[in-house]
Amino acid sequence: MNKAMAQATGSVPEPVLTSLNEFLLAHQVAVFAMAAALLVLLIGVSFRISRKSFATKEATTLTSDAEGSTAEMRQPSTAIDQPVQPTPKEIAKDIAEIRATDQISWLSRLKQGLSKTRHQLIDNLGTLFSGKAKLDDELLEQIHEILFRSDLGVETADSLIEHLKSQLGSQSEGISIDDVRIHLRNKIRDILQEVEQPFDIEKHHPHVILIIGVNGVGKTTSIGKLAAHFMAAEKSVVLGAADTFRAAAIDQLNVWAERIGCEIIKHQAGSDPASVAFDTVKAAVSRKKDMVLIDTAGRLHNKRELMDELGKIRRVISRDIPDAPHETWLVIDATTGQNAIQQIKAFTEVAPLTGLIVTKLDGTAKGGVVISAAEKFKLPIRYIGVGEKAADLRPFRAAEFAESIL
Repeated sequence: MNKAMAQATGSVPEPVLTSLNEFLLAHQVAVFAMAAALLVLLIGVSFRISRKSFATKEATTLTSDAEGSTAEMRQPSTAIDQPVQPTPKEIAKDIAEIRATDQISWLSRLKQGLSKTRHQLIDNLGTLFSGKAKLDDELLEQIHEILFRSDLGVETADSLIEHLKSQLGSQSEGISIDDVRIHLRNKIRDILQEVEQPFDIEKHHPHVILIIGVNGVGKTTSIGKLAAHFMAAEKSVVLGAADTFRAAAIDQLNVWAERIGCEIIKHQAGSDPASVAFDTVKAAVSRKKDMVLIDTAGRLHNKRELMDELGKIRRVISRDIPDAPHETWLVIDATTGQNAIQQIKAFTEVAPLTGLIVTKLDGTAKGGVVISAAEKFKLPIRYIGVGEKAADLRPFRAAEFAESIL
């Protein structure tokens, strides 16, 4: 072919051949340039398409993610849309037990708690009766001794013996232990009904109660139990640790406050008790509390000092609440027997008592001291305790006590 072209071109004049070659070369360059330009154009278009596709895809992805996030946010969420239900405050065990204790359960606890005193009376009376007996002076003297040994005291024992004479004297022959027991129980109920004055929790707001008593009678523990009872009755409570003489009393009351979930006002040991009482009442007024329970020192060895201290407490309390304190309750320990009577006598000389709390009746056969105290002082008995639990402290009821003791 090259030979043929050579032959063909060989017959063409040289100038024409040169022009032809230049034309062909220019044509080839033009074609090449057009091809190159077309290639560049195609590459550019392809790049733009790819870029647009990528951008669209990315936008779609972002939109999808955003929509997904929005949809996720719109799902029910305890953190955003749905209201968070507050976790109910756990009810303290002591408060729950108080609410769960019905009348039948309480009577069972009371009878169990007074069992030592009841057996002391009934068992000893039983030794005097073998069937029927004659209610003569000798038998009455023996009954009197049994009553006295059960810590009813001389005056109360005398009163009960006189009652037996008046009720059974006309039929002195053929008297049984049941006859004696029933008449003694009825008279005891009559004595106790004079001091059965249920506490009116709604009378004042806030209701301020001073709690006094010597060390060891269960004063601070009784305050904690009382607070649990008031809280079980849906009342708000603030405690005042004004027994600053003993650091242990402050700590013990603080434990009770944490245990049942109520507020406490406390200062350092050795602080001015009146200052604690003042701050406690201030807090109760500002926070609209229902009940104020103030612990106080029980240093009975120095009556003048105790009287001055209690007097100062009463004065500072009355600055915010003119008629406060509304109650002053003395705590006595039944296990101390007639010594508790001496404590009541001593405290009536230093404070205007408005009620008694009798503790530890389950640990003694000296429960007769309740009857003796009622007969001698006529002070309202507000609460009695027959165990360690808060539910073992209950408002005093004369008929229940008389039934449980005899």
